Amino acid sequence: MAPNRSLGRDVHFYDISNPDYALGGLQLTPSFTERTFYFALGILVISASPYDVYLRGTDVPLTPTDDPLRPGKYDIKPTSPHGRIFITSERCITRVLSHTISGRDEKFRRAVRDRDGKCVITGVVNPQRRVDLDNWSSYHAAHIFPLSGEEWFIANGFSRWITNREEGHDTGINSCQNGLLMLSNIHEQFDNFSISINPDDDYRIVTFADDLFNVGGRQLDPVCRDPDSERSARAELLRWHFRQAVLANMRGAGEPIFEADFPPGSDMVGEILSGPQASQRMEAELSSRLNGLSVS
Repeated sequence: MAPNRSLGRDVHFYDISNPDYALGGLQLTPSFTERTFYFALGILVISASPYDVYLRGTDVPLTPTDDPLRPGKYDIKPTSPHGRIFITSERCITRVLSHTISGRDEKFRRAVRDRDGKCVITGVVNPQRRVDLDNWSSYHAAHIFPLSGEEWFIANGFSRWITNREEGHDTGINSCQNGLLMLSNIHEQFDNFSISINPDDDYRIVTFADDLFNVGGRQLDPVCRDPDSERSARAELLRWHFRQAVLANMRGAGEPIFEADFPPGSDMVGEILSGPQASQRMEAELSSRLNGLSVS
C-alpha cells in the first residue's frame, strides 16, 4: 500500500470562512519555519487580495520569520471584506525513481560527478581513492526534472533554462544543469518529493516527512550552484521541484508515495496496476526506463 502523506500531519490550514474543512496540511519537521510556511502558501493559495494567516486561537497574524512553525490549525483570512481564497489546481507530476537503460545519460552522470564530487544534500564526499578507481557506488546523479517527464519538459519550455546543450536537437534534460549528486537513499527521498530545496530561501533544504538523514534546514552545497559557472544546477529547475514538493505534500490529502522496492521475483506490474494512479505510474515507469531508446 502506498504511504499516505496526510497521515501524521500536525499542521492543517483552512479558509477562515469554512473552519471545519482543511484545505491541506503538513507533517511538521524542524526545517519548516514560519517563512517556509509562507513560501508554501504562496504556491498553494490563489487570492485576488492579500491575506493574513493566524494560528487558531491567537489574534496576531503570522509573520515570515525563521522561527519554527508551531503545530496546530491555521486560518487564512483575506484582508478585504469580500476577499476569497482558492487552492491552485496546478498539475503535480507523477514521479518515479529516475533511471534509464539507454545509456543516453552517461555524459550526464560523468558531468554531475565531476562537478560535485559529493552528496550535495548531506555533504558526504566520495573519497579520492574511490574516485581514482571510478567507484561511485552509493552515489546517484539525480535529475531535478525527471526523465519520465521529458515531453512535459519540452512542451512547457523548461529546456529554455538549459544553456549548455551540445546539439540543436538536445532537449537539455540530461544536462548537468538539471542534475545533483546525491547518496542513493537521499535520491529516493528527493524523487518522491520528501526532500526539496528552496532556491528563494538561500537554497535551504526542506524536509516534508521524517528527517531520517538530519538534512532539513541546511543549505544546498555551493559546489553545484556557482553563479558564474555554466555547469551549475539551474535555480529555475530547483524552484519547479520545490513547487512540486509543496503540491505533493501539502495540498488536500497529498499525492501518493510510490513503492520503489521490487525484489527479484516480485510482481512489479501487478503491484503498480493495483496501486494508486496506476495508468500514470505505469506510463512514468516505462518512460523512465526506456528514455532515449531507439529501435531500428
